[in-house]
Order: sequence, then C-alpha cells, then structure tokens
Amino acid sequence: MALILKQLFGLLKMLNSETGTNQIAAGLAAGFVLGMTPFLSLQSLLIFVCFFVFRIQIGAAFLSAFFFSFIAYILDPVFHAVGSAILEADSLQGAFTVLYNMPIIPLTRFNNSIVMGSGVVALALTPFVFLVARNLVKHYRVQVVDRLKSTKAWRAMQATTLFRWYFTYSKLHGE
Repeated sequence: MALILKQLFGLLKMLNSETGTNQIAAGLAAGFVLGMTPFLSLQSLLIFVCFFVFRIQIGAAFLSAFFFSFIAYILDPVFHAVGSAILEADSLQGAFTVLYNMPIIPLTRFNNSIVMGSGVVALALTPFVFLVARNLVKHYRVQVVDRLKSTKAWRAMQATTLFRWYFTYSKLHGE
C-alpha cells in the first residue's frame, strides 16, 4: 500500500512539475502495454528493460497498468477474436512454425489467442495512448496547475514558513 501511495504522489509531483511531459506519456503508454498483455511474460520483461534504458515515469506506468489490467479483463473476448484470426491465417502458418521452434520466442506464449490478440491490440494502440496522454498532461498543466497557482490561497500558502521549509527540504534531498 505504501508503494502505491508513493508512486501516486510521485505521479502527482511529476504532473505538477514543469518537465517530464513525454516521460509521463511514455509511462502511461508502457503501463497500457503492461496492463493489456499478461503480466508474467517475456513481453512484460521487455517493458521493464525499457524502464531502465529510456526515461519513463515508472509511477505512471504502474498506475496505468493497474487501471488497464481491469479493462483488459473485460476485453478478453475481443482479444480472443483478434488473436484467433491472426493465428488461423493460412499465410502466417509457416512463420508461426518457425517462431515456435526458436529457443526463446515460445516463452512469449504467442500461440495463445488471447495473448496474441492482446499483444497486437496493445502494440497497435500504444502510439495513440502516448499522444493522448501527452495532450492530457499538457492540458492538465494549463487548465489546473496554472489556474491553481494564480489563486490567492496558493499565494498565501507559499508565504508560510512551512511551505518554504518543505521546498528547501525537497530541493536538498530530492524528494
């Protein structure tokens, strides 16, 4: 529970910061892929490797993975239909046979219709999720954060010693 709260507060802090629009959007898109595909798979391991290679906001990824996993459960019949159509395509049978006989590729469980369908749908929709998330973060910062910072209550809170102490502590300790 504490880990989820820490990630949530980290996401809120990142949303309210002046940098990181693409990192937040990339985190939401990576969480979309994590949520739509089975968790214990080679695809998920690849996403976790991307966390360490690219600048992706991990809190956004975990929160969106949690949210999208519920949606994926509801969309399983759609994933099954898409995966079955792909796996039963006669033109792809040779390619699937070659892939299944490779050393690591069968660990992706691509021969399961739901795994194949969810993977294809997630990969097809990820660029759109990234673009929508980036636009939502930008609009949030303009609509909510800028409007909040222009209120008298915010300026009064900034004048308190507690706020200045927290801001100094946050700068020194990077939290």
